Amino acid sequence: MFCFRPFAALLLACSIGAGALPAAASDASEAQSRPGLDKTLALRASQDAVGRELGEHLFRDRSGRTVALSTYRGKPLLVSFIYTGCFQICPGTTRALQIAVEALQKSVGPGQFNVVSIGFNQPEDSPGALKAFAAQFHINSDNWEFLSPRGADVPALTRDFGFLYEPTPAGFDHVLQLSLVDSQGRIVRQIYGEQLNAADLGEPLRLLLAGSPVTHERVLEGLFERVRLVCTVYDPKTGSYRVDYTLPIQIAGGVTFFVVMMVFFFREWRATRPRARQRQHLRGR
Repeated sequence: MFCFRPFAALLLACSIGAGALPAAASDASEAQSRPGLDKTLALRASQDAVGRELGEHLFRDRSGRTVALSTYRGKPLLVSFIYTGCFQICPGTTRALQIAVEALQKSVGPGQFNVVSIGFNQPEDSPGALKAFAAQFHINSDNWEFLSPRGADVPALTRDFGFLYEPTPAGFDHVLQLSLVDSQGRIVRQIYGEQLNAADLGEPLRLLLAGSPVTHERVLEGLFERVRLVCTVYDPKTGSYRVDYTLPIQIAGGVTFFVVMMVFFFREWRATRPRARQRQHLRGR
């Protein structure tokens, strides 16, 4: 079954602030060591993870306590990868996920599934940084935790989930994916895109809760052609990167101007036709 999603799963230059890039990112994988994220490889790695039983991984939660991934077995689990230095995309996807999770809790009931957001930019994504990140959204639900892995564990962890990312001068290129894990610890579906909603998650989650198999959705590689256009520029006043929508706005403005002018000339042409016919009629008389 092919799955089409609006906007590409690949994000270009999701911005990071002044924090240093993690040492673990440089040796995460062969694909991550090359300039630019290999789109085909990233999608293939993400899809190949479907059906995989996840290994044991250890984290620290927002309070600094050690938490094992196996702790979440017994219920469906939603897993997202974020980094707290991102000021545009990760907050946006987290907010969208929050809205979807709240809607799902009303429809399937509270406590039926768990959610974890994993900070992959180590050591910057410490328990304290993740705690502050979660506080921005007032996320204090018992079934949603923000987890910080050790830097040395990040390559194996992201490889297990099929999550590839690439450091850039402005932050990271990475796949916007949400992994749905069943109660036995197997990834059953990857859900892509920035605008997650309850409809994307509800159908497979209800199947898991009912004990029914979840069909593996294959995603077309053409999905990566639908790239969300996000330009980042360095702001010397703040010492960080910000999103620059100048190019998209200029393109949209040019298209709008062209359409308006075409409409104007068409209306003028239609308005002159009756007058031209009237002049021809008078001449004929």
